[in-house]
Amino acid sequence: MIGALLLVLGLRSTPPSSESVQTDERTVFQTHQPYSDRINSRADVAVVYGIDKTMPDRIKTWRDKGYRIHLMTGVAWGEYQDYYYGRFDGVNHEDEAQTRQNGEKIGHGGDVYYMSPGKNYGKFLSVGVRRALDAGVEAVHLEEPEFWVGGGYGAGFKREWQDFYHQPWQDPSSSPDARWRAAKLMYFLYRRALQQVFDSIQDYNKSHGTHVRCYVPTHSLINYASWGIVSPESSLARLNGCDGYIAQVWTGTARTPNYYKGVKKERTFETAYLEYGSMQNLVRATGRGVWYLADPIEDNPDHDWGDYRRNYQSTLVASLLHPEVSQFEVMPWPERIFNGDYPAENDPKRRVPIPSAYASELQIVFNALKDMRQSTVKWDSGSQGVGVVVSDSLMFQRGAPQSSDDEMGHFYGLALPFVKRGMPIQPVQLENDTLPHYLDSFKVLLMTYEGMKPLSPEVHRPIADWVRAGGTLVFVDADTDPYLKVQEWWNTAGMSFATPREHLFQLLGLPAAPPHELNKVGRGRVVYLRRSPTELSKSSSGADQLADRVRTLAENLNWKDSSCFLLRRGPYVIAAGMDETESGTQSLRGDFVNLFDPALKVLNSVELKPDTRYFLIDLSKYRSHVIASAGKVTIGASDTHRFQATLEGMANTPGVVLLRTPGRPVSASLDGNPLSIDRYDSTRHLLWLRFPNQARPQTIEVKY
Repeated sequence: MIGALLLVLGLRSTPPSSESVQTDERTVFQTHQPYSDRINSRADVAVVYGIDKTMPDRIKTWRDKGYRIHLMTGVAWGEYQDYYYGRFDGVNHEDEAQTRQNGEKIGHGGDVYYMSPGKNYGKFLSVGVRRALDAGVEAVHLEEPEFWVGGGYGAGFKREWQDFYHQPWQDPSSSPDARWRAAKLMYFLYRRALQQVFDSIQDYNKSHGTHVRCYVPTHSLINYASWGIVSPESSLARLNGCDGYIAQVWTGTARTPNYYKGVKKERTFETAYLEYGSMQNLVRATGRGVWYLADPIEDNPDHDWGDYRRNYQSTLVASLLHPEVSQFEVMPWPERIFNGDYPAENDPKRRVPIPSAYASELQIVFNALKDMRQSTVKWDSGSQGVGVVVSDSLMFQRGAPQSSDDEMGHFYGLALPFVKRGMPIQPVQLENDTLPHYLDSFKVLLMTYEGMKPLSPEVHRPIADWVRAGGTLVFVDADTDPYLKVQEWWNTAGMSFATPREHLFQLLGLPAAPPHELNKVGRGRVVYLRRSPTELSKSSSGADQLADRVRTLAENLNWKDSSCFLLRRGPYVIAAGMDETESGTQSLRGDFVNLFDPALKVLNSVELKPDTRYFLIDLSKYRSHVIASAGKVTIGASDTHRFQATLEGMANTPGVVLLRTPGRPVSASLDGNPLSIDRYDSTRHLLWLRFPNQARPQTIEVKY
C-alpha cells in the first residue's frame, strides 16, 4: 500500500535533506528571487530567471534546498546593455531595437528594449547561458521570442531585409504584401537567434559530456496573433537542439475578448482551452514535450483576489482537459503571488495579501498536479475528432494597412460553436500535417484561409489524402482576404492560383469554385461554405448555422452535444459547465472531494451548472492513503496501527491533509506535540488534519 502510494505521488520514502534533489520533473516554477521560506512550493524544479552576475548564487540557494535547477532568460529583451552598447563585440547595436513608424523604440523602460536580433545577438545570449551551464543547470528555457508587428522600422531591421530579400526595405504598412514579408522576416530572425543558442548548448554538451535540454516558453499562436506579435512558434520544433515548449497561457492571455453569436466578451475558459490545445499540437507527433503554465494571478495588478481565483480555476481546468500533457509550470513569480498585495474581493480600494484559503487551495492543486500522468482517460462530453486548422501565418496578417479581424473571428468563428457544445475540439497545426499519422485521430477538419495562408504547398497533400481516406473537410471562406494577393508560392514560380484554396481543391479533384456545398471525394467529403468565418462570429445565428451544417453533412462524425466538458484522468474528474448554450445541466453522483475547496469537503453530488469549474477526486477510484494535502507529503513508517509522514509547505500558510484511515484515529501529533483532529468521517474512514505550514518537514503521526 505504502509503496504504491509512493509510486503514485512520486514521493521519497525519507525526508529531504540539503544534499538531496528531486528525481522527476512533473512540476516547475520560475523565479528571479533566491530561495525563501515563503515561496517554498516544493515543486520538482526551480527555474532560476536571468543570466546576470547574481545567477550562480541564486541557483545555489535553490539547489541547497533540494530542487532540480533550470535556467530561464528572456530572448526578446532583458538587461542586455553589454550587447546593446557594443561592449560584447565592439559594435554598437542600438539600431537593433524594435522601432515603430514614428521612430519610438519598443521597450520596458530605461534602456531595455525589444530587440530586432542581428547576426551576433544569439551569440551574445550564448555567453550568458554558458555561465548557467557552468553552474550545473539541467535545462535552459529561452523565453518569449517576440517581434511586435509594428516594430519593423529600425535601421537594423532594414539591413536584415536587404540581406534576406536582396531588395530595398519596404514600409510594412505600405501594402499587404509588404506586411506579409516583414512578418516572415521577423519570424526568421528569432529562429536564427535561437538556433545560435541551441547550437552553443549542444557544443557544450559534447565537450562536457552533459545533456542540458533546451525549451522555449512562449505564448500560444492564437494569443500572439491576437496581440500583434510574430514568433517562430511551430518552426522551433524543427530546430536542432529544441526539446519543446512551456505553454504560457494564463488569465492575462485568455481573458482577451472575442465574439460568439455576435456578443463580444471575455471567455477565459474557452479561450484558454483553445490556447492550450494549440500548444499541444505544436509538439504532437514531433517527439518534443510541453509544460502547461497557469498563473494564480496575472500581470495586471489591479484585479481583485476573487477575479484572480475564478480565472485561475478556469485556466487550470482548461489545461487539465488535455490529457496528453502531464507536466506543469505551477506558477510564474511566486514572490509576487505570495508576497504581493492586491485589491480585496469585496473592498477593491483596499490592497491585501493572498487570502489564506486561496494559499491553501493553491498548494493542494500544486501537489495534485504531480499525479496527472494517468493511464486511464475517459471523456464524457460532446463529440470527439473535430479539429480547426491553424497556421503560424495567423501572425503575418496583423497590422497596417489591412489587418485581419482584431477579435480573430476567422478562428473563433469556426472553433467556439463546437467548444460551446462541449466538444473537445483541437487546433490542428497546419505546418505539422506532413508528420506521419498527424491527422489520423480527426474525423472533421474546419478550415479557412481567411486570416492565414499555408506557408508551403506540401501541407495540402496530407489533407487531400486524409479526405480520400474518409475524413470530412469543412472549408469556410468567402475568398475576400486581401492577403490572397501577396507574392507567394500559389501565384509565383509557374503557379497561378487566385487563392491557395484552389491548389488544395485541385489536389482533391474539385473545381476552383465547386457548384455544390457537399462534394464527395474518395471515401470522404468536402463541405464548401462560401461564408466569412469572421461574419459568422459576429452574427447571432452564425454559430448555429455552422454547427447545423456539420451535424447534417459530416456523416462520419457521431454528433453529440453536451452542456459541459467532463474528463476522467484516473481518479481525477475535470469538469467545466458551459454558458451560452441551450443544452441541459449535467450532474455527477458519488463521493467527490473538490480540490478547489481548501476545506476538502466531500460532495455527494455535483451540478455542472453554466460557468462552473471543478477539479475533483472520485473517492471510489482513489486508493491511496493520502488523498490531498496543502504541502508535500513524504510517507514514513506506517502500518495498520500507525500513520507517519512529513509535510512541508510554504511558511505562514494553513496546512491541511486528508487521509483515508484503516481504523478510527485514537490520537494525532505534530512534531511530537498533540494535534487536534479537525474532523473524522467514520462512514468513509476519512480524517482531516489542520496545522500551520512550515518550510521544513514537520512530522505527522496518527495512531489508530
